[in-house]
Amino acid sequence: MWVLLGAMVWWLTADLAQAEAAGHGSATHEEAKPTAPKAAKKSLHGVPASSSASTAPKGDEHESADKSAPGLQDGAKVGTSVPMSALRELLDKTIAEVRARQDVAAVVRVSPKKAAAKPKPAATHSVATGHGVSATAASHGGAHAEGVHWGYGGEGGPENWGSLKSDNRLCSFGQRQSPIDIRDGIKVELEPIQFDYRATQFRVIDNGHTVQVNLEPGNSIVIGGRRYDLLQFHFHRPSEERINSRQFDMVAHLVHKDVQGRLAVVAVLMEQGPSHPMVQLVWNSLPLEKNTEQYAPVMLDMTRMLPERREYYTYMGSLTTPPCSEGVLWLVMKQPASMSPEQIGIFSRLYPMNARPIQSTAGRLIKESQ
Repeated sequence: MWVLLGAMVWWLTADLAQAEAAGHGSATHEEAKPTAPKAAKKSLHGVPASSSASTAPKGDEHESADKSAPGLQDGAKVGTSVPMSALRELLDKTIAEVRARQDVAAVVRVSPKKAAAKPKPAATHSVATGHGVSATAASHGGAHAEGVHWGYGGEGGPENWGSLKSDNRLCSFGQRQSPIDIRDGIKVELEPIQFDYRATQFRVIDNGHTVQVNLEPGNSIVIGGRRYDLLQFHFHRPSEERINSRQFDMVAHLVHKDVQGRLAVVAVLMEQGPSHPMVQLVWNSLPLEKNTEQYAPVMLDMTRMLPERREYYTYMGSLTTPPCSEGVLWLVMKQPASMSPEQIGIFSRLYPMNARPIQSTAGRLIKESQ
């Protein structure tokens, strides 16, 4: 735009100079005999222009200026017969128009969509829990380890369960957690557990944490006036419970639930000895892949999962795996059952260790049968 304006200024100034030179050089002649311009043409603004050739250079830059100069028609040139006052008026008007166009072009309009910048996601800050687990501070303030699944070692080990998910807080802060070292129990005449077990169909699954046996409905216990249905049982190696600091080779947890959703777990401790026939049926039905249920073609007699004597310890505790929910009634059989070394070895190949460490009793009352 300024190149165009410069060309016009140069052009008009040249004409003004030519006009002034002509005026001074032939003043006597013009006063005595004034002449009119030949075939004068009128510009867009009504300023007459001569048909004589322009004195402006014919370069590309000035040619474009001639054709696009505001206020002049194509081919119209300012001649020497134009009064200087008219030329100055035209020059001032042209400069004003060019500036007005530049002022309008300087106004940048931004659409609302472009002006509204998308908010950037809030930055997450890596923090460390008291157990040294790398975690992400969640929006509600809890520290969760991203992408870490619970297990029995490493970042997902028992000492870190409470920080892996908000649902697992009881694993770190609960006051009635399991398992415990059962000692100093009060010997009382506990009511016998009423076992209503029978032969039932079952399915076996290796869920990545243990071998679990899912049972068809029909088995139950009655304790404290409540009926609990047997849902499944699974194994831990070594035993999670201890009796006066003694830990056993394995334990089977038989999980029951009543109609209100309350849980009762019967724990059957296992030690080396004769082969266990019901455990062997389970091993025979082990699936080839994890998280795949294997239907067993035989029936499992649940009464044979129990020891001959039915005395037990009892206390209130929790699940021994996340989310470590509390309010679980524990019934730990005092007499252990037996498994052969070969049977223990089969489980050991799958899970050498899948036992949660001992938790504090925190002053809880423990009862045992006399």
